[in-house]
Amino acid sequence: MKTKVQFLNQCNFLRSKENYEESKVVIVGAPLDQTTSFRPGTRIGPRRIRELSYGLEDYSPYLDDSLNEKNFYDLGDIELPFGNLNKSLEMIEQTAQQILEDGKIPFFIGGEHLITYPVIKQVVSKYPKLKVLHFDAHADLRDSFFGERLSHATVLRRVCECIEDKHLYQFGIRSGVKEEFDFAKDHANTFLIDVKEPFLKVLEELKSFPIYITFDIDVIDPAYAPGTGTQEPGGCTSKEVFEIIKTFRELEIVGFDLVEVSPPLDFSERTSLLAAKIIRELLICIA
Repeated sequence: MKTKVQFLNQCNFLRSKENYEESKVVIVGAPLDQTTSFRPGTRIGPRRIRELSYGLEDYSPYLDDSLNEKNFYDLGDIELPFGNLNKSLEMIEQTAQQILEDGKIPFFIGGEHLITYPVIKQVVSKYPKLKVLHFDAHADLRDSFFGERLSHATVLRRVCECIEDKHLYQFGIRSGVKEEFDFAKDHANTFLIDVKEPFLKVLEELKSFPIYITFDIDVIDPAYAPGTGTQEPGGCTSKEVFEIIKTFRELEIVGFDLVEVSPPLDFSERTSLLAAKIIRELLICIA
Protein backbone atom coordinates (compact mmCIF):
# COMPACT_ATOMS: atom_id res chain seq x y z
CA MET A 1 0.00 0.00 0.00
CA LYS A 2 1.33 3.42 -0.92
CA THR A 3 1.99 5.93 1.82
CA LYS A 4 -0.26 8.97 1.63
CA VAL A 5 1.99 11.91 0.81
CA GLN A 6 1.06 15.26 2.31
CA PHE A 7 2.52 18.65 1.51
CA LEU A 8 3.17 21.78 3.52
CA ASN A 9 2.98 24.92 1.40
CA GLN A 10 4.01 27.99 3.36
CA CYS A 11 5.40 29.97 0.44
CA ASN A 12 5.36 29.43 -3.33
CA PHE A 13 8.32 30.05 -5.59
CA LEU A 14 8.25 33.38 -7.44
CA ARG A 15 5.47 33.53 -10.08
CA SER A 16 4.26 30.00 -9.44
CA LYS A 17 0.90 29.42 -11.10
CA GLU A 18 -2.20 28.21 -9.25
CA ASN A 19 -3.24 25.46 -11.66
CA TYR A 20 -1.46 22.10 -11.40
CA GLU A 21 -3.20 20.65 -14.44
CA GLU A 22 -1.94 23.35 -16.80
CA SER A 23 1.63 23.31 -15.48
CA LYS A 24 4.56 21.92 -17.42
CA VAL A 25 6.96 21.83 -14.45
CA VAL A 26 6.14 20.93 -10.86
CA ILE A 27 8.31 22.16 -7.99
CA VAL A 28 8.56 20.01 -4.88
CA GLY A 29 10.50 20.65 -1.71
CA ALA A 30 12.18 17.56 -0.24
CA PRO A 31 13.55 18.70 3.17
CA LEU A 32 15.57 15.55 3.80
CA ASP A 33 18.46 16.00 6.25
CA GLN A 34 19.15 12.53 7.65
CA THR A 35 22.49 11.39 6.19
CA THR A 36 24.24 14.78 6.18
CA SER A 37 27.74 13.86 7.31
CA PHE A 38 29.31 17.12 8.47
CA ARG A 39 27.03 20.06 9.24
CA PRO A 40 23.22 19.67 9.06
CA GLY A 41 20.62 22.24 8.09
CA THR A 42 19.50 21.33 4.58
CA ARG A 43 15.95 20.58 5.69
CA ILE A 44 15.36 24.33 5.88
CA GLY A 45 16.64 24.90 2.34
CA PRO A 46 13.46 24.56 0.26
CA ARG A 47 11.46 27.02 2.36
CA ARG A 48 14.19 29.66 2.56
CA ILE A 49 15.00 29.46 -1.15
CA ARG A 50 11.33 30.11 -1.92
CA GLU A 51 11.16 33.04 0.50
CA LEU A 52 14.23 34.69 -1.02
CA SER A 53 12.94 34.14 -4.55
CA TYR A 54 10.70 37.15 -3.94
CA GLY A 55 13.82 39.33 -3.92
CA LEU A 56 14.33 38.50 -7.59
CA GLU A 57 12.81 40.02 -10.69
CA ASP A 58 10.81 37.65 -12.88
CA TYR A 59 12.82 38.79 -15.94
CA SER A 60 16.21 37.27 -16.77
CA PRO A 61 18.69 39.43 -18.72
CA TYR A 62 20.77 36.28 -19.28
CA LEU A 63 17.94 34.67 -21.24
CA ASP A 64 15.98 37.76 -22.31
CA ASP A 65 12.87 36.02 -21.04
CA SER A 66 10.55 36.07 -18.05
CA LEU A 67 8.76 33.75 -15.66
CA ASN A 68 5.47 35.49 -16.38
CA GLU A 69 4.51 33.28 -19.31
CA LYS A 70 5.94 30.06 -17.88
CA ASN A 71 3.64 27.37 -16.53
CA PHE A 72 4.95 25.84 -13.33
CA TYR A 73 3.27 24.83 -10.09
CA ASP A 74 4.70 24.63 -6.56
CA LEU A 75 3.37 21.67 -4.57
CA GLY A 76 5.16 22.76 -1.41
CA ASP A 77 7.35 20.61 0.84
CA ILE A 78 6.73 16.91 1.33
CA GLU A 79 5.96 16.32 5.01
CA LEU A 80 8.68 13.74 5.58
CA PRO A 81 8.76 11.49 8.66
CA PHE A 82 12.06 12.68 10.15
CA GLY A 83 14.01 9.75 11.54
CA ASN A 84 12.56 7.26 9.03
CA LEU A 85 14.91 7.38 6.04
CA ASN A 86 13.36 4.55 4.02
CA LYS A 87 9.85 5.95 4.27
CA SER A 88 11.12 9.43 3.40
CA LEU A 89 12.78 8.11 0.25
CA GLU A 90 9.64 6.17 -0.59
CA MET A 91 7.53 9.33 -0.31
CA ILE A 92 9.94 11.30 -2.52
CA GLU A 93 9.89 8.53 -5.13
CA GLN A 94 6.11 8.28 -5.00
CA THR A 95 5.78 12.03 -5.56
CA ALA A 96 8.15 11.91 -8.53
CA GLN A 97 6.20 8.99 -9.99
CA GLN A 98 2.91 10.88 -9.81
CA ILE A 99 4.37 14.01 -11.41
CA LEU A 100 5.79 11.94 -14.27
CA GLU A 101 2.56 9.99 -14.74
CA ASP A 102 0.79 13.33 -15.05
CA GLY A 103 3.10 14.20 -17.95
CA LYS A 104 5.02 16.91 -16.11
CA ILE A 105 8.67 17.64 -15.35
CA PRO A 106 9.71 17.13 -11.71
CA PHE A 107 11.80 19.91 -10.17
CA PHE A 108 12.95 19.02 -6.65
CA ILE A 109 14.53 21.39 -4.14
CA GLY A 110 16.55 19.78 -1.35
CA GLY A 111 17.39 18.90 1.24
CA GLU A 112 20.45 16.71 1.11
CA HIS A 113 21.72 15.11 -2.08
CA LEU A 114 20.25 11.67 -1.38
CA ILE A 115 16.89 12.96 -2.65
CA THR A 116 18.22 12.56 -6.18
CA TYR A 117 18.22 8.76 -6.02
CA PRO A 118 14.48 8.10 -5.60
CA VAL A 119 13.63 10.77 -8.16
CA ILE A 120 15.94 9.35 -10.81
CA LYS A 121 14.63 5.84 -10.18
CA GLN A 122 11.28 7.04 -11.49
CA VAL A 123 12.62 9.31 -14.24
CA VAL A 124 14.73 6.51 -15.76
CA SER A 125 11.74 4.16 -15.71
CA LYS A 126 10.02 6.60 -18.07
CA TYR A 127 13.17 7.54 -20.02
CA PRO A 128 15.42 4.44 -20.23
CA LYS A 129 18.11 6.25 -22.26
CA LEU A 130 18.41 8.96 -19.60
CA LYS A 131 21.70 10.79 -19.16
CA VAL A 132 22.46 12.47 -15.84
CA LEU A 133 24.41 15.72 -15.52
CA HIS A 134 25.93 16.06 -12.06
CA PHE A 135 27.34 19.43 -10.95
CA ASP A 136 29.14 19.01 -7.62
CA ALA A 137 32.37 19.46 -5.68
CA HIS A 138 32.15 15.84 -4.52
CA ALA A 139 32.06 12.67 -6.61
CA ASP A 140 29.44 10.99 -4.36
CA LEU A 141 30.47 7.62 -5.84
CA ARG A 142 31.39 5.68 -2.69
CA ASP A 143 29.70 2.31 -2.48
CA SER A 144 29.09 2.86 1.22
CA PHE A 145 29.76 5.56 3.78
CA PHE A 146 30.19 4.60 7.44
CA GLY A 147 28.71 1.25 6.44
CA GLU A 148 25.60 2.76 4.83
CA ARG A 149 24.78 2.34 1.15
CA LEU A 150 22.17 5.10 1.24
CA SER A 151 23.90 8.40 1.96
CA HIS A 152 24.46 11.79 0.39
CA ALA A 153 28.03 10.52 -0.15
CA THR A 154 26.89 7.43 -2.12
CA VAL A 155 23.98 8.88 -4.07
CA LEU A 156 25.58 8.96 -7.53
CA ARG A 157 26.86 5.40 -7.08
CA ARG A 158 23.26 4.33 -6.55
CA VAL A 159 22.20 6.40 -9.56
CA CYS A 160 24.79 4.58 -11.69
CA GLU A 161 23.01 1.34 -10.81
CA CYS A 162 19.82 2.74 -12.40
CA ILE A 163 21.13 4.25 -15.63
CA GLU A 164 23.21 2.89 -18.50
CA ASP A 165 26.96 2.70 -18.11
CA LYS A 166 28.76 5.94 -18.96
CA HIS A 167 25.50 7.90 -18.91
CA LEU A 168 26.66 9.92 -15.91
CA TYR A 169 28.50 13.19 -16.59
CA GLN A 170 30.14 14.91 -13.62
CA PHE A 171 31.45 18.48 -13.60
CA GLY A 172 33.46 20.46 -11.06
CA ILE A 173 34.53 17.42 -9.05
CA ARG A 174 37.38 18.27 -6.70
CA SER A 175 36.91 15.99 -3.70
CA GLY A 176 36.65 12.23 -3.17
CA VAL A 177 38.49 9.06 -2.19
CA LYS A 178 40.50 6.91 -4.61
CA GLU A 179 37.73 4.30 -4.80
CA GLU A 180 35.44 6.91 -6.32
CA PHE A 181 37.85 8.08 -8.98
CA ASP A 182 38.71 4.48 -9.91
CA PHE A 183 35.00 3.73 -10.34
CA ALA A 184 34.49 6.92 -12.35
CA LYS A 185 37.21 6.00 -14.87
CA ASP A 186 35.27 2.89 -15.89
CA HIS A 187 31.65 3.93 -15.42
CA ALA A 188 31.24 7.71 -15.72
CA ASN A 189 32.42 10.79 -17.58
CA THR A 190 34.03 12.74 -14.77
CA PHE A 191 35.60 16.15 -15.28
CA LEU A 192 37.76 17.43 -12.46
CA ILE A 193 37.85 20.98 -11.11
CA ASP A 194 36.45 22.80 -14.14
CA VAL A 195 32.80 23.17 -15.09
CA LYS A 196 32.13 25.39 -18.08
CA GLU A 197 34.80 24.25 -20.54
CA PRO A 198 34.24 20.47 -20.20
CA PHE A 199 30.48 20.92 -20.24
CA LEU A 200 30.55 22.84 -23.51
CA LYS A 201 32.80 20.17 -25.03
CA VAL A 202 30.23 17.41 -24.44
CA LEU A 203 27.12 19.48 -25.14
CA GLU A 204 26.61 18.07 -28.63
CA GLU A 205 26.65 14.44 -27.48
CA LEU A 206 23.92 15.21 -24.93
CA LYS A 207 21.40 16.71 -27.34
CA SER A 208 19.82 13.47 -28.55
CA PHE A 209 19.09 12.12 -25.05
CA PRO A 210 16.64 12.90 -22.26
CA ILE A 211 18.58 14.75 -19.57
CA TYR A 212 18.29 14.89 -15.79
CA ILE A 213 20.30 17.58 -13.99
CA THR A 214 21.33 17.32 -10.36
CA PHE A 215 22.95 20.47 -9.02
CA ASP A 216 24.74 20.49 -5.68
CA ILE A 217 25.25 24.11 -4.64
CA ASP A 218 28.77 23.31 -3.42
CA VAL A 219 30.00 23.01 -7.01
CA ILE A 220 30.22 26.79 -6.71
CA ASP A 221 33.15 28.16 -4.73
CA PRO A 222 32.26 28.87 -1.08
CA ALA A 223 33.20 32.51 -1.67
CA TYR A 224 29.88 32.69 -3.56
CA ALA A 225 27.95 29.93 -1.79
CA PRO A 226 29.12 29.43 1.82
CA GLY A 227 25.78 28.15 3.09
CA THR A 228 26.32 24.44 2.55
CA GLY A 229 27.31 21.62 4.85
CA THR A 230 30.52 20.47 3.16
CA GLN A 231 32.32 23.45 1.68
CA GLU A 232 35.08 22.73 -0.81
CA PRO A 233 37.31 25.65 -1.89
CA GLY A 234 38.41 25.95 -5.53
CA GLY A 235 35.03 25.88 -7.24
CA CYS A 236 33.52 27.76 -10.15
CA THR A 237 31.97 31.20 -10.01
CA SER A 238 28.26 31.92 -10.01
CA LYS A 239 28.73 33.76 -13.33
CA GLU A 240 30.01 30.55 -14.96
CA VAL A 241 26.89 28.73 -13.85
CA PHE A 242 24.57 31.28 -15.44
CA GLU A 243 26.57 31.11 -18.67
CA ILE A 244 26.12 27.33 -18.73
CA ILE A 245 22.41 27.47 -17.97
CA LYS A 246 21.82 29.46 -21.18
CA THR A 247 22.77 26.34 -23.15
CA PHE A 248 20.23 24.18 -21.31
CA ARG A 249 17.62 25.40 -23.78
CA GLU A 250 19.32 23.15 -26.32
CA LEU A 251 18.71 20.04 -24.21
CA GLU A 252 15.68 17.85 -23.52
CA ILE A 253 15.54 18.30 -19.75
CA VAL A 254 13.11 15.86 -18.14
CA GLY A 255 13.99 16.41 -14.48
CA PHE A 256 16.05 18.60 -12.20
CA ASP A 257 17.06 18.99 -8.59
CA LEU A 258 19.06 21.51 -6.60
CA VAL A 259 20.42 20.33 -3.26
CA GLU A 260 22.58 20.93 -0.18
CA VAL A 261 21.68 24.54 0.59
CA SER A 262 21.91 24.93 4.38
CA PRO A 263 20.38 28.22 5.59
CA PRO A 264 21.71 27.97 9.19
CA LEU A 265 25.22 28.25 7.69
CA ASP A 266 24.23 31.01 5.26
CA PHE A 267 24.52 34.08 7.44
CA SER A 268 24.41 36.57 4.54
CA GLU A 269 21.71 34.47 2.81
CA ARG A 270 23.60 34.79 -0.45
CA THR A 271 23.64 31.02 -0.98
CA SER A 272 19.86 30.70 -0.76
CA LEU A 273 19.45 33.73 -3.00
CA LEU A 274 21.89 32.27 -5.53
CA ALA A 275 19.97 28.99 -5.47
CA ALA A 276 16.71 30.86 -6.09
CA LYS A 277 18.25 32.65 -9.06
CA ILE A 278 19.54 29.37 -10.52
CA ILE A 279 16.05 27.93 -10.18
CA ARG A 280 14.56 31.00 -11.87
CA GLU A 281 16.90 30.54 -14.83
CA LEU A 282 16.09 26.83 -15.11
CA LEU A 283 12.35 27.46 -14.96
CA ILE A 284 12.61 30.01 -17.76
CA CYS A 285 14.55 27.44 -19.82
CA ILE A 286 12.22 24.49 -19.38
CA ALA A 287 8.76 25.61 -18.17
